[in-house]
Amino acid sequence: MKRFMNPAALVLLVLLALTFSQAIRRDPGGWIINEFLMLPGIIIGLCFHEYAHGIVAYKLGDPTPKFQGRLTVNPGAHLDPIGFLALLFVGFGWGRPVEINPYNFKKPRRDEFLVAIAGVAMNFIIAVVFAFIYKLVTQSAGIGLYTDGIGGYICWIIFYIIYMNVILMLFNLLPVPPLDGFNIVTEIFDLKRYSWYYTLYQNGFFILMLLILFNVTDTVLTPLINGVMNFMMSIAGFGLF
Repeated sequence: MKRFMNPAALVLLVLLALTFSQAIRRDPGGWIINEFLMLPGIIIGLCFHEYAHGIVAYKLGDPTPKFQGRLTVNPGAHLDPIGFLALLFVGFGWGRPVEINPYNFKKPRRDEFLVAIAGVAMNFIIAVVFAFIYKLVTQSAGIGLYTDGIGGYICWIIFYIIYMNVILMLFNLLPVPPLDGFNIVTEIFDLKRYSWYYTLYQNGFFILMLLILFNVTDTVLTPLINGVMNFMMSIAGFGLF
């Protein structure tokens, strides 16, 4: 049987192509350097986010993530190709979701909530830790974002680790399926008891694509990202926004 591409994935690929073409026309050299500087932040953010889901589920009694090889921060276990490219080119993205079996949990609602919140909590912790690392590096070495040479590149890599983890945390907190925010809201309000829940969940990715296409996610997330980055960089001793 002939298989066709998921329409939502096709829309995402078009967005990727448009973003890439616009960026490469403006400043191809600067764009390439910038993408390389962002790579560590993207990989760390995605892998530790998914690892956090897996390890919390495992500690709460579900061996599924262990059987599927997800109790690691190895990028090969967690990176979703389209989600990775989306974060690199478009500014939002995701890893390969960790599968869980809630029937293995002693308290399913509580434990599913903890698993759902683990990923965004991990991104927050990483952002805070690297904000302190940024402060330590800049104060001890006397370098900053606008230092020429390797010192400046090191600062930008650390900055992007903070920035990408803030983006991942806030994007995943959106209460739209299949993001963590929707799973968190589901467990708090026990949404699975409603008949519309499964219809909404099955169509969540299409809803998310529409929100992105109509710039709703940008409108909601941009002030939040700026606010959290102000907090992070105040820890680092550097004001940005």
